[in-house]
Amino acid sequence: MQKPFTYLFTFFLFFTTIQHAQSLSSVIVDSVSKKPVPYATVQLNNKGMITNEEGRFKFLLKDDIKATDSLFISCIGYESLGKPISEFKDSLIYLSPKAIELQEVIVSNKNYTPREILELVEDNIEKNYITQFSKKRLFLRETYQNNIIKTQYEIKKSSIEAFNKNFLDSVIHTIPKNNIYYTEMLGDLYGADDADEQKLDLIKASELYDKSKELDVELLEEKFNKIVKENIKTDSYFKIKSGLFGTKVDPEDMGDIFKEEIDSTDVAALNKQLEEEKKKKEERREFFLEYKRKTLGNLFENLPIFDDTDYNVIFKPRRYELTLENHTYLGDQAVYVIRFVPDGSPEFGGMLYINSDDFALIRMDFENTESLRDFKLLGVSVNEYLAKGSILFDKGADQKYHLRYYNIIKGIRAGIKRPLTIIEKNKNVKGRRKQNELALKVDASFGNINQYELIVFDEEPINSGQFEAFKEKTGVLPTYMPDYDPNFWKGYDIIEPNQAIKEFTSEVQPEN
Repeated sequence: MQKPFTYLFTFFLFFTTIQHAQSLSSVIVDSVSKKPVPYATVQLNNKGMITNEEGRFKFLLKDDIKATDSLFISCIGYESLGKPISEFKDSLIYLSPKAIELQEVIVSNKNYTPREILELVEDNIEKNYITQFSKKRLFLRETYQNNIIKTQYEIKKSSIEAFNKNFLDSVIHTIPKNNIYYTEMLGDLYGADDADEQKLDLIKASELYDKSKELDVELLEEKFNKIVKENIKTDSYFKIKSGLFGTKVDPEDMGDIFKEEIDSTDVAALNKQLEEEKKKKEERREFFLEYKRKTLGNLFENLPIFDDTDYNVIFKPRRYELTLENHTYLGDQAVYVIRFVPDGSPEFGGMLYINSDDFALIRMDFENTESLRDFKLLGVSVNEYLAKGSILFDKGADQKYHLRYYNIIKGIRAGIKRPLTIIEKNKNVKGRRKQNELALKVDASFGNINQYELIVFDEEPINSGQFEAFKEKTGVLPTYMPDYDPNFWKGYDIIEPNQAIKEFTSEVQPEN
């Protein structure tokens, strides 16, 4: 129990925050279990926010927000909560589980089967959702975790003395065994259900990772280039073989290995280098914009309200075993809870939450029931073993349901166990005799776990003319951060970062 003066102090700070148009942040917890409530919807003046997996949220408070304005919190299975923001005096907000008495759940004058419910969902999609062009203000956070599982090799032959076990061991030692990379972006996405027909207006972006882990790789590249220059002819070409297959590599394909140093007094050469660097930066902007646009397009294209997606249970219910598990509530509205399990080729199972009044899908939890891809051929293996997440829709003031939150975690393991031979040949040597050879037997494997978190703040319909009229600009590159910076997104609404992101710090700080 907090003391009375603590309540007063908290209220004073809270009210001061409102007056200065700062932000409101809190943690929503279950009143019984005291555990965080993830993916709860928080609304203030018709603007929505979602709690993260730790139950945390933060709302940017505009100048027109008053202490008497009400904050509404809702989550499936809990009593909804709504009251003026001045009455929230604690850093914790408690939601009470809503008791379900089946005799009180009168959802229809007919007892629908699960398949009939899904047919009604499909029949009402055009009424319940915006399925054509729209403009969406959104925030995307991506997390990439890379793990080196195994790095074993055996040198069979090396005609270059410098390419020995010590050198290769240093290569392996330089590669970080574990690495994590975060990137975030805020922008407006224009498009419909086609991943290839999207346009993106990037507003701001960041990337958070330990850049010091790249330094050893750069030094190693210099060492490798030095070995190549000293032992390999500039007019040579290479045959790279791995078992039955071979690939030819010419000198011009070898990057900067044979590139000459630029004379600092050569103005023309320096200007040319500057132009090349400017061009590369512009290409990086274009690549970053294209990558984000495609990532978002793929997420939206795969929504279960569209036909022919990975989660096609609504449009192809006969391919699943469907069970009406029970009923629950979203506020005072009864909700069907349907479990779906693949009956054959589909790879995903999970739970559907469907509004019993208008038959809108309001939430989908899913997880793969088998590997999505399990490839093994000639010593190369790829296993996409994990894909699970949640998709939440929320009803707006326009009486349409809009995507509010999309969270998916993907896991992949890959490996190679096969011989690798690099042979140097020279076009100007009679018979194209071998100049040098490096033969290895490689046994390596790695794993990636990637997470995508998308929150949509606003969505409004647009027509095809408005879509065509919008022109993309490539002016945004992500701002690099060696440590988490709580001020970077100040003034913007985003989904709250989890504790791991807040505590992220690079091992070695970059030099100024």
